[in-house]
Amino acid sequence: MLYLIGLGLNFDGISSYGIEIAKRCKRLYLESYTVDFPYAKGDLQELIGKKLIDADRSKVESLELVDEAKKMDVGLLIYGSPLMATTHITLIQEAKASGIKAKAIHAGSVFDAVAETGLQLYKFGKITSIPNFKADSFAKTIQENLSMHAHSLILVDIGMEFVDALESLENALKIHGIKLDKIVICQTLGTKNKKIMYKTLEEARGLTGVRRPYCIVIPSKLHFAEKEFLETFK
Repeated sequence: MLYLIGLGLNFDGISSYGIEIAKRCKRLYLESYTVDFPYAKGDLQELIGKKLIDADRSKVESLELVDEAKKMDVGLLIYGSPLMATTHITLIQEAKASGIKAKAIHAGSVFDAVAETGLQLYKFGKITSIPNFKADSFAKTIQENLSMHAHSLILVDIGMEFVDALESLENALKIHGIKLDKIVICQTLGTKNKKIMYKTLEEARGLTGVRRPYCIVIPSKLHFAEKEFLETFK
């Protein structure tokens, strides 16, 4: 059987059921290519009491885990929600097509925690991401969301420092002629080091030491309650 086990956002984010299943697996992988972990792999390994094998992109996308699950219980530990990435959904699809049972064990994710900004979740539009190479296409999604008065959640590639992400964002906004008032920067949501900042672009340029993982939110038209809540993060 194949298990996709969500780890949540902090060290205590994995559920007791998730730990139980992880201990049951004959082989346990840690998906390590989509996010900068806010805690050490060794601590997680000690919590579960089992050796964790790093699974990079090629390992997961090759669907080797599905083949292994034909012979034994295999678990893949995933930061946040286990079904955030299309690749993870594909794993379940391939397992079912091969006659192998597959199960997702859910946990909290940035999609839940971003509500701590005070922005109403049902007012978010399409999610986009800033890649760690020169690109501006993600600004089209921001533009579409703004046209519908929807907020934009922007994820950031693994290993990317905030100063670089902000530079990419500003360049993309300029290319697409998008003018913004303020942005929201969310640092390590769901952990004890979480921090939410509501800044103009000029103020954001002066930020130092923003911890990974972080995300950026572009607010659209604000309800008065959203505006009041955001003002507390100035």
